Order: sequence, then C-alpha cells, then structure tokens
Amino acid sequence: MPKVDLTINGRSYQVSCQDGQEDYLLELTDYVNGKMSELIKSVGHLSESHLLVMCNLLIADELSELRDDMKALKNAVPEGISATNGADEAFGAGIEALANRIESIAERLEQT
Repeated sequence: MPKVDLTINGRSYQVSCQDGQEDYLLELTDYVNGKMSELIKSVGHLSESHLLVMCNLLIADELSELRDDMKALKNAVPEGISATNGADEAFGAGIEALANRIESIAERLEQT
C-alpha cells in the first residue's frame, strides 16, 4: 500500500492509500488547503485544532448541500415517465454513483 506525503496548512502528514489513488489524494489535499486558506482569510489565524474543526465543518456543510441537491434531483423526475428506454435507470445509477463518491470522500476526510 503506497504512502503519500501530504502538506496541510504547512504541516506534513504521511498517509496510506490504495494503489493509483496518490494523485487523487493530492487533489483532496489541495482542496482542504484551499478551504483552510479561505478560513484564515475570513477569521484570521486560529489554533491548529480549531482550524481543522472549522475546515471539517465547512466541508461537511458542502457535502450536506450536495446530498440535498441529489435528493432534489431524484425527486424532480416527473411521475409517469417510462423507463422503457433506460433513461430513468441511467439517471438513477448516475445519482447513486455520485452519492457513493461523495460518501467515499467524506469517509476519507474523516480518517485523516
């Protein structure tokens, strides 16, 4: 299992990941660092633990909004639309894949 060296808010962390997920983990790190920078700009410097808590809350809020959006999309499909052409199944599968991806990201963020 490969290990990736990450830097979040100036601190280095070594994190294990699945093969082939190194670049993705670095992208997530860039995202978290962006959120941290936004927080520092808006509220100033905080203790590291306070900053991490605030950052996690911001990301959790975004995740919650995305879940609400997915529910709204699922509910937006008009009743009576036939699934004979497979469009409804494809739409549902796409939403489900998106939900699984979001949950996977949330779980990874909670583990770090």
